[in-house]
Amino acid sequence: MILRLLPILGITFIDILGFSILIPLLPFFVLKFGAQDYVVGVVFATYSICQLFAGPVWGNVSDRIGRKMVLIVSQIGATIAWVLMAFAPSVPFVLLSRALEGLSGGNIGVTQAYVADLVEPKRRGEAFAYVGAAFSAGFVFGPATGGWLAQRYGFAVPFLLAAALQLLTLLLTIFMLPESRGKTPEGAQSAVGLGEIFHSLRDRAVAPVLWLRLIYTLAMYGWFSAMALILHAQLGWGVAETSYVFAAFGVLQVVLQLAVVGRIVDRLGNRVATNLGLAFCVAAFALVPFATSFALAVVLLVLFGIGLSIENSAFPALASDVAPDDRRGTVLGVVSGLDSLAGFVMPPITTGVLGAFGVPPVAAIMTTLVVAAFVLGVAQARRAGPRAAAAAASAE
Repeated sequence: MILRLLPILGITFIDILGFSILIPLLPFFVLKFGAQDYVVGVVFATYSICQLFAGPVWGNVSDRIGRKMVLIVSQIGATIAWVLMAFAPSVPFVLLSRALEGLSGGNIGVTQAYVADLVEPKRRGEAFAYVGAAFSAGFVFGPATGGWLAQRYGFAVPFLLAAALQLLTLLLTIFMLPESRGKTPEGAQSAVGLGEIFHSLRDRAVAPVLWLRLIYTLAMYGWFSAMALILHAQLGWGVAETSYVFAAFGVLQVVLQLAVVGRIVDRLGNRVATNLGLAFCVAAFALVPFATSFALAVVLLVLFGIGLSIENSAFPALASDVAPDDRRGTVLGVVSGLDSLAGFVMPPITTGVLGAFGVPPVAAIMTTLVVAAFVLGVAQARRAGPRAAAAAASAE
């Protein structure tokens, strides 16, 4: 299996290596223009609202014409966006850069659909663990490299490096990535728009999983948009320290996903593993208000790293299982769209609340959301249990 996945894993690693440069730098880059904390959330949200519209469309297009061409379009748009970011003279140009990448982007959902195309259902959890490891390996080197370059040469250099890496992924996709599926027969499926999200949220087969995902990602985007600011407020960490922490966090993710998570997901099943990941996230977010020392911050990040590793492997496999084969890209595109909806809603809220009221209310918001997702996941697992047993018995 690993040999079949190597091309997409290599492209994913380089892609995320470039993207991960952005996360710890963006808050400080925006504040450099004299903006308020809430503007950081607006910048994060701009990408997400554009992805909200684009994700389901690109996922559906990948179902009809294949995954490879959609990835190429996404990488062209991202390359241009990074160059624009490097030379942005003001916040509006930063917003334009994030909007361009969001509208052209289809990477995450289409990459997940590509992997699901290649792997039989019972091994998808393990396959997505490898994809998660490639993501995390990018986070090992990207943040630390970006932080070092930004301190030494300014923000433009790391953003131009990200553009060069994105261009490299474009070339690799064109010349090395095989298509994972043929074109859909003419008339089999028409193009969709944003309405596909609402249709899927009413679909009895996929809706429960999608609602679970939406609640979970509301918490995740709230955390990621405010994380650097929270660490700065509670521990005094700046660009360099935050970048190194992200790199260490990436090492943890790689180790977990290569050595542990794939086995856990295969042994427990996608639903139970998803709930286990949520439980670790609950424990991590509950610690946020108290993480004012290095030791507690490490405990928080380790718990969160474990939960995120499990969730990133188990949930895409679960979503792939409930999606019909001819709509897998569309459904995973809807998942990406819901992630983008959360990314649009939550960053302005959490960064605004943080600036006005401090860390504890932000932590309360994130903890409440992830507890709600955990409760919903447990309820869904209990309802699915009897149906799964009946299906297995009928198969025998």
